[in-house]
Amino acid sequence: MSDTTPAPPAAWPLVALFTAGYVAPYLLPTVVGRLDAHLPLSPAQAGLVGTALLLGSATAGFTLASRIPRRGPRPLARLGLLLAVLGYGTAASTTLLPLVVAGVVVGGFGSGSATAVAAAGIAGHGDPHRMSSLGLLSVSATAGALYLTLPHLGGGHGLPFAAIALVAALAWPATGRLGGATRSGTAAVRSSGRPPYPRAGAVLAGCLLLWSLTQEALWGVSGRIGAEQAGLSEATLGVVFAVALGAGLLGVTGASAFGTRLGRAVPIGGGTAAIAGCVVLTASADGLAGFAAGEILWNAVYPVVLSYVIGLAAALDPRGRWAVFAGAASSLGTACGPVVGSLLAEAFGLPGMGLVLGGLLLAVAGPLTAVAVHAGRGPVAAAGEPVLRGEVPAPAPGPGTDPAPDAPVRVRRTPRRILLLTPTAARTRRAAAKDRL
Repeated sequence: MSDTTPAPPAAWPLVALFTAGYVAPYLLPTVVGRLDAHLPLSPAQAGLVGTALLLGSATAGFTLASRIPRRGPRPLARLGLLLAVLGYGTAASTTLLPLVVAGVVVGGFGSGSATAVAAAGIAGHGDPHRMSSLGLLSVSATAGALYLTLPHLGGGHGLPFAAIALVAALAWPATGRLGGATRSGTAAVRSSGRPPYPRAGAVLAGCLLLWSLTQEALWGVSGRIGAEQAGLSEATLGVVFAVALGAGLLGVTGASAFGTRLGRAVPIGGGTAAIAGCVVLTASADGLAGFAAGEILWNAVYPVVLSYVIGLAAALDPRGRWAVFAGAASSLGTACGPVVGSLLAEAFGLPGMGLVLGGLLLAVAGPLTAVAVHAGRGPVAAAGEPVLRGEVPAPAPGPGTDPAPDAPVRVRRTPRRILLLTPTAARTRRAAAKDRL
């Protein structure tokens, strides 16, 4: 058994993959802005190209969720990074719209593949909350550095795509530390069936879809809010975004140091409510002070909540399937976000859009908190997995296979006939016989 069970992956390869997968969504405002400014695209059309990127990422997550243990993380991670380099590199090197769109979709699928492998590895790690915090620290630092650097490197639509492709290429050496498929991993996948705790996982994935949709709806029009409503230049916007991502670094650092002392329910529920207030503040800003305050506070809280949500998804299934499904649902919500934000802004104005998005966040805060509360109260099973009330665990492995890491531990009771032969039981039976006489 020890010969076929894969060792837990090292931390830095997962952080590198996480960064390579997440940096594209983090750079979406500048990607969409440059597509609008340097290609014959309207703002709505540029937003649709960004949506195509994120849909490609979501498709990768849903496609690979059950294939990672079977195929192994290394080949899928390398395939994802290769597609990211080729796709974003193509989009950066041409002005032909069909090639740009095709490159964006292929690159998005590559980003989603890297994210899926990283999410599965983080879920199987001994401390998923710490691992997700490290990943968010890395991607926030990378995106912040790019926001400070890209405005000084010239114009053109291709520069952000080239930067994303470069990050993917730099993550390639990390794949050498990832494992391949194992016989025990393949048998576990075949025998495990659906992921455990389907109701809690489905609620988590559905809420995370809406949660991410609201975040990206605002993030996708943040450049427009800053430029049109707050009157800021592109350079000033870049500084605000960089400072906001720096605040995210501080927030995630604090969350990583504090750990799960308060559990997950309080950070997820309270943090989501705080984000709702930040969304309303940002969308209604009419100057630098209000816009910067909203963006900085929002980006300080957002990655903190996300790190706890990733840890919650990992706790539902240490094999990583709910983490991948939740990540794919998040990517799907992120993909729909720019379009929803644009439609809401056209219908209600930017401040009205903020009110709608804030209300939606408050609506999903309750179910998210409920899943976190039930996960925290359940008894602990194998590999630290919580057993939720009202949920049915995954089927046990078949004969001849290694036990699944997420299978509940069954305590074998001592047969009654053996208990009757113990000295204490024998003495008790003799005393009872004397009393009857």
